[in-house]
This record gives sequence, structure tokens and C-alpha cells, in this order.
Amino acid sequence: MPDQDISNYLAYLLASANRRMRIGLAQSIADEEVNEEHWRILQVLSNEQGCSMGDLAEAVLLNHPALTKNIDKLVSKGLVQRATDAHDNRKVLVYISDLGLETIARLRKSVDAHHDGIEEALGSRKTIQLKRLLENFIEKLEEPLA
Repeated sequence: MPDQDISNYLAYLLASANRRMRIGLAQSIADEEVNEEHWRILQVLSNEQGCSMGDLAEAVLLNHPALTKNIDKLVSKGLVQRATDAHDNRKVLVYISDLGLETIARLRKSVDAHHDGIEEALGSRKTIQLKRLLENFIEKLEEPLA
């Protein structure tokens, strides 16, 4: 009988790590009444350059319907705003508001503290190694598998 322990699968380990990371991150930013997706959106928009919905969806790892739903919530909270692209009125750009900039500044402190706790638990060297392994893993999965 083959080993049926699910924890032998990389997919399970990555899902478990992701789940634990998301729970910890959610707890660290709960006071701001935003979720992880909101933090990612605000973080990307914090460069104040504005972003198309398509580019933003790719950057924050959300499909278009999920992004639209999250942007609607952020607009209603006054954290972002939509504007028509001056060069192409068919294109909508999303910009962070002043309130959004204030919020992301506070969120960064919480997120950084969360990540510092993880780095402290793993150690700096292992954290760097893990990031490199994950970056390489992601890069390899973007290539066609033989």
C-alpha cells in the first residue's frame, strides 16, 4: 500500500504554509478593517502612479471579478479612486487616495512586524533561502513543463 500521508505532497505543504501565513497576516492587519487582498492592492498602488485594472489584477494575484469587488469596497472606504485614462477613455485607472496612503503606511508597520516575526522564527538565512526557492519555483512553473 503506497504512503497516503498528504503532507508528503508539495502542493499540500505550500497550501498549508499559505493558509498559516494568511491567518497571521489577517490578524496583524485586522485593526485597519481591511483584508489581505486590500493590503496587496494598496501596496501596489502606493507608488501613486495609477494602474489599469488588468495590470493591477496580475500584480495582486486576483481575477478580474474579485479585483472589481475589492476595488468597489476600497472606493466606498475612500482608500482608492477610479479615473478614466487621459490617453484612452475606454481604460479605467485606479489610484490610491490620501486616506489610502495613510492607511498603507500603518499597514506596512503591521505587515513588516508580521514578517519580522516569521524571519525571527526561521532565521534570516533560512528566510532568504526560502524566498529564493519560492521565486525559483514560481519562475520554473511559468516555463512549460517537460
